[in-house]
Amino acid sequence: MSLPGRVRSKQNLAWVVAGVAFVALVGAAAFRATPGALIQPLREEFGWSTGTIGLAVSVNLLLFGLTAPFAAALMERFGVRRVVASALTLVAVGSGLTVFMTTAWQLVLFWGVLVGLGTGSMALAFVATVTGRWFVEHRGLVTGVLTAGGATGQLVFLPVVAALSESSGWRAASLVVSAAALAVVPLVLLFLREHPADVGVPPYGGTEVVPVPATRPGAARRAIGALTSAARTGPFWFLAAGFAICGATTNGLVGTHFIPAAHDHGMPTTTAAGLLALVGVFDIAGTVLSGWLTDRVDSRVLLAVYYALRGASLLVLPQLFHDSVHPSMLVFIIFYGLDWVATVPPTVALCREVFGLSAPVVFGWVFAAHQIGAAFAATAAGLTRDHLGDYAPAWYVAGALSIGAAFLSMKVRGRRPEPATPGAGPVRA
Repeated sequence: MSLPGRVRSKQNLAWVVAGVAFVALVGAAAFRATPGALIQPLREEFGWSTGTIGLAVSVNLLLFGLTAPFAAALMERFGVRRVVASALTLVAVGSGLTVFMTTAWQLVLFWGVLVGLGTGSMALAFVATVTGRWFVEHRGLVTGVLTAGGATGQLVFLPVVAALSESSGWRAASLVVSAAALAVVPLVLLFLREHPADVGVPPYGGTEVVPVPATRPGAARRAIGALTSAARTGPFWFLAAGFAICGATTNGLVGTHFIPAAHDHGMPTTTAAGLLALVGVFDIAGTVLSGWLTDRVDSRVLLAVYYALRGASLLVLPQLFHDSVHPSMLVFIIFYGLDWVATVPPTVALCREVFGLSAPVVFGWVFAAHQIGAAFAATAAGLTRDHLGDYAPAWYVAGALSIGAAFLSMKVRGRRPEPATPGAGPVRA
């Protein structure tokens, strides 16, 4: 069934919404880029241990994840535009306040709590909400692009943060990041639309206008209800465990500790930050490709391959650190970039397949597991460095866990009919 030209033209608004969502995710990612680049300056100025700074990062990562399922429900209740604009403002405030901190608890409050809540309110559940509402065709591809926006924004900002920290101090870097997040707010308020039905068109690639669901109170109750139903199934726990390992091996370990680990081997901070930025560049290609593959290949197989290859690369990483960039390290960076968040599109697809209309909220809980893993790794790796003087054991454990995640992914099975309302009714796999 073909659509009239005018309707198809309006339907292209889906790409505008996706574009604004991409920019918003990059803006939120700006501050999340700073921890790895600022660990060394904070240690030097305040004398805080790596474990103390890692604790603040862990609080950030934990709240980033635990906020996500409630944010998905809040977006249904109050609208995506309001939630995202408020979240970006909170990120900007938290980032700006760090310039006044003098004690470690303030680092945990500003860096951990405020920014964690802000970034968590527009985490990957935001991606699942936008793609679920606005796209039928190319849903996996758009999920990959938006996911790359968040992860790549975080990594590409690293050399900027590192250079500003060295030239003007870490406070200047924090203020620039605050301004970057705040600058995105007007774009969100002006151009981010809620539903295709608001302009009378089907989702992109669809043939029928999907009615706007009735606004319902009790966002927190529905988020908990979705978790309670999903937690009765095996697929939820396999997905959550695998994604927890994913978080531990990306945001928690490499994203937080790669720069100080490289610095331990004599590599300048700006050079190490540039390597992580390169991870971000290749992450775009890897995640978009993963989204394209998710539309065509069994998502279980994709996840198993991604996790197994990631584990193998982490097992060899400790031998690759030197005081300068060797070709072997560049190979690792390119490979890890392609694999960085390639896991997200197939994980979202499996949530949608198993949990139907509840998928955005359920994925929010799966993503919470991702951040719990990241939070644990951020602190554990810092304590490992403090007590053993070396990060090597952390890399080896992460490699083994990644290979384990490959086996968990292949055990995800089951499909059920979609319920009448998100989060309603028991979920049986």
